[in-house]
Amino acid sequence: MTRRLAALGALLFTALLMLPALAAGAEAAGEEEAAFDPSQEFALEPYVSLEVGPLDLSINKAVIYLLLASVICIGLGLFVIRGGLRMRPTGAQNVVELAYEFVEKQIARQTLPSKVYSRYFPFIATLFMFIAVNNMISFIPLPVSHEHGTFPGGIPDFGLYAATANINVTLTLTVLTFVISHFEGVKAHGPAGYVKTFVPDAPKLIKPFIFALEVLSQILRLVSLSVRLFANLLAGHLLIIMSAGFLVLLGNFFGLIAIPVGVFFYVFEWVLIAGLQAFIFAMLSGIYIGFAVEAPH
Repeated sequence: MTRRLAALGALLFTALLMLPALAAGAEAAGEEEAAFDPSQEFALEPYVSLEVGPLDLSINKAVIYLLLASVICIGLGLFVIRGGLRMRPTGAQNVVELAYEFVEKQIARQTLPSKVYSRYFPFIATLFMFIAVNNMISFIPLPVSHEHGTFPGGIPDFGLYAATANINVTLTLTVLTFVISHFEGVKAHGPAGYVKTFVPDAPKLIKPFIFALEVLSQILRLVSLSVRLFANLLAGHLLIIMSAGFLVLLGNFFGLIAIPVGVFFYVFEWVLIAGLQAFIFAMLSGIYIGFAVEAPH
């Protein structure tokens, strides 16, 4: 109980620290522009420009957050393995085992058929961990915002950013699931057999319409899976940033109303939405792969 209260206190303390930082950034932005535009917080100005032909490989905020999430996931796993697995786990091993058991029992076992379980459990687990860590670190103020100037000594302003609030990131993860599911479908049924799974038993006259709807639903998966994650994280961060902007724009006692509102959205997004969206994305990915492999019924 004491640990939970301490964790909650630390979370609220971080949120309270975060709001003044956002407010200061919004105030500086207001001096440069006539109106406060929260969407500018998601602008991706490169720190290091790097173009190879038509490819833009520049290093920006999104790349830094993706690399940071990768380092956390890989580093945590290596730390636990190098330290040796214990029969009575503590600390980092507890976190890794809880995540493993959650993905295994609540996602992979519920969605993946036994014949592809061992092959795609690592993929589903990696999706969940990578997205969850990306979502969680997106609510931690980091010195990666350079839109509103810098602190003394050249340190960038602290700000919030979510790599998963970038449609390019979520669409790339979705395309991976899309390609894998259809690859496994063709592998399990053969090209012609997999196409036949798109048409269930039905009168011949309506089979073409059912086939067209099924093809359309497959294509729309690219939109629904990527936009769901993107929109939820984008909306959450915009609400927090707008709360800080509201505080600055009013600049009086009534502006203080924005503080509890901002803290509420901050806690709600970090505690619930961050993990929930990772769960939904991993769950749907497992379902799509499972449906492609299973025989039609």
